[in-house]
Amino acid sequence: MAPGTASEIVKAPEHCHGAGMKTTFQEQAVEELLFSADGFRLRGSLHLPASRPAPLVVGCHGLLSDRRSPKQIALAEACQRQGMAYFRFDHRGCGESDGRLETDTSLDHRVSDLLHAVRHLYRRPDIQKRLGLFGSSMGGAVCIRAAGPAGAAAIVTCAAPVRSRPLKAAFDAAGPHGRAVSLLKNEFDLIDDLPKIGNLLVFHGDVDEVVPVAHAHEIIQGAASPKRLIIQKSGDHPMSDPRHQQEFIREAALWFHQTLVMPAAG
Repeated sequence: MAPGTASEIVKAPEHCHGAGMKTTFQEQAVEELLFSADGFRLRGSLHLPASRPAPLVVGCHGLLSDRRSPKQIALAEACQRQGMAYFRFDHRGCGESDGRLETDTSLDHRVSDLLHAVRHLYRRPDIQKRLGLFGSSMGGAVCIRAAGPAGAAAIVTCAAPVRSRPLKAAFDAAGPHGRAVSLLKNEFDLIDDLPKIGNLLVFHGDVDEVVPVAHAHEIIQGAASPKRLIIQKSGDHPMSDPRHQQEFIREAALWFHQTLVMPAAG
């Protein structure tokens, strides 16, 4: 699809609160939104809790995924139940968003998508300017790079790479990861970004065949405190073990709640 023009919300909010107005309670809701990033029209789904205005978590999917990842939907619903809004969206070239994956994918482009999403949502009176970021695999790298410019108060990553070069070197372009290799045309290295981020929770499987677990240790070592590393025994890249999935949803939602909701309540 060709780049689109700027677009507004598809479904208008059913409630609005002016600045300084008291918290109100409605039904939980999911709204389908459109927003613009660098001329591309991107689509996302906003999970709204009953209590609003609410702090915001924005999720970034992996390189070949989209916003319909079951893992991300489960996290969105958990955050929603705990009083947080959650926005999951399709990066350019993915899912229902404009663009072509092969020509419009890079770390910088995805960071720009994320920052445009945050700015778009911050214009809503039912969203507080208190932000958490979640990213899976390539999405985790996007969140690490974007955390500073976005002003993120908390970050959760799963199976995130700290740099691209070892991944490209390890994969056979003709093998099962060949398409991923072809999309990593522009090198990235997050080592200089790590000291600038804190309130970081990292999940990684110790038998991840796509992003080796050494990446998680390097991310945790370089990040500022507070930080926590959860290594999932016999865990693979897509987190296919249901027990690991349950642990991830529980601990990630708690991490966001402690940082985004509890300080405001206190």
